[in-house]
Formats: sequence, C-alpha cells, structure tokens
Amino acid sequence: MPDSPGRPRGPAGPGTGGPQRPEGEPGTVGTTGPAPLVALGVVGLVLGWSLRLAALRLGYAEPDVTTTSLTLLVFVAAILAGSAWLTRRAVRRDRTALAHHAAVNRLVLGKACALVGALLLGGYAGYAVAQLGVGDPAAFTRLWRSGLGMLAAGAVLASALLLEHACRVPGEPD
Repeated sequence: MPDSPGRPRGPAGPGTGGPQRPEGEPGTVGTTGPAPLVALGVVGLVLGWSLRLAALRLGYAEPDVTTTSLTLLVFVAAILAGSAWLTRRAVRRDRTALAHHAAVNRLVLGKACALVGALLLGGYAGYAVAQLGVGDPAAFTRLWRSGLGMLAAGAVLASALLLEHACRVPGEPD
C-alpha cells in the first residue's frame, strides 16, 4: 500500500500513543527522584503494617521473614553494586566501551530496582512496626528479621541508585 498523507509511516508516527519529538532531537531519561521513592516507601509501609492485621483477621498465621528472602535481597544488592562499579569504570575510562543500548538497559534496571527497593524497604519497616508490642514470642524473631530485611532492601535501593548514577556521562572537558 502506498503511504497516504494522513497515515503514519513508522512506529513513532501520529496515533501510536508515544510522545512526539522533532526528528534528530535526542530523548532523555533522567535518574529517579526522591518523590517516587518516598511515595512507594509509604505505600510499602502501609502494606507491611496491614499484612499482620489482614492475616489475623482472615485466620491465617502471621507470615515469617525467611532467611531465603533476606539472602536473595543481599544477592541482588551485590549484583547491582558490581554492575554499578563496572558501568562506572567503563563510562569513565572509555565512553565507547559501553554500547548506548546497554547503558540505557542498565539505567532502566537501576530505576526499576530502586523503585522496588523503596517499596520493600517500606514493607519491611511496616511489618516491623506491626510487631512492636506483640506478646507472641515469635514476634521478636519477626521484628529483628524485618530489621534485617530493611537493611537488605536499603542495600538494594542504594546500589540501584549507584547504578543509575554510574550511567551518567561526565561533562565534556572545557
């Protein structure tokens, strides 16, 4: 079919739902600001706090914070930190050593992990708050494991933000 004047010719044409920008103008993806991190942290705090209440109201046992989940969070934080270090080294030494699409992929990975890390940090904090003042002997174990979960989720958040920062290209020398 020949192209008609009102019909889009490519994936970024009119009617595709994507943002329109002039031809040749580069797109930008910024680092994650504090507002979405705080918002997700508050959502996680409310969800973590209400988890105990919902379990008791529905007649289920309170969920435990397992060492598997804590180990997995520490493992993810270590991978993100290593990736941030390698990315920073590649960007600072030779900008051409890291392909553009790989840098964008790492930036998006950092953004996603930062958001999930903030949500988990709030969730573990809320669950720890829900355990305060509970007379159950297992509540103390859930409380200190929730504290460890907060540390591990904070490590994921911090290493994800470091990965985002590592993807930034330093300014051109004068």
